[in-house]
Amino acid sequence: MKRILLAVLLLAACREEEARAPDPVTLTGDALGHFCMMQLDQHPGPKAQIHLAGLPDPIFFSQVRDALAYLKGPERDAHIRAIYVSDMGRAASWDLPGIDNWTDATTAYFVVGADVRGGMGAPEIAPFSQAEAAQRFAEDKGGEVMTLDAIPAALVLAPVDITLEEPPT
Repeated sequence: MKRILLAVLLLAACREEEARAPDPVTLTGDALGHFCMMQLDQHPGPKAQIHLAGLPDPIFFSQVRDALAYLKGPERDAHIRAIYVSDMGRAASWDLPGIDNWTDATTAYFVVGADVRGGMGAPEIAPFSQAEAAQRFAEDKGGEVMTLDAIPAALVLAPVDITLEEPPT
C-alpha cells in the first residue's frame, strides 16, 4: 500500500512540475537567434524566448515575428511550455529592448502592422504587457492591437521585404 501511495504522489508531483511554466531566462550576450544563429544583443527591437518540453534552455528569437512564425508554423513538433516576449512598454528604447523585461506572450498585447522593423530588418510585431501602452504605440507608429490568438498565421508565415541598409561608400 505504501508503494502505491508513493507512486501516486510521485506521479502527481511530476504532473505539477510539467504543468508549471518555466520562468523567463535573462537575455545574455551568449543568446543566439534560433533561425539566424546571430547574437540577439547585437540587434534592435523586441525579442522572444520559447521553452520547449524536453529542452533545459529556451530557444531565442531575434524578432517577435520569428517566434510567432515558429509557434504558428507547421514544422514545430515539440510541446511548448512557455512563450515570453520583450515588454516594449518597459524597454529603454527600441534599440535597447531589455534583458529581463519579459512578459507572457499568451497575455500580451501585440501591435501588428506598425511602421517598425525588427532585429533582422523585417516588419516587426511589437509586444506589450499593458493594453494602454500598446494602444499608445499604435497611435504613434500605426498598426492594430491584437492578442496572440487573434494574430493570423498567414501574417507571420508570409514572406516579407527586408530592409537592408546601404553600406557606407
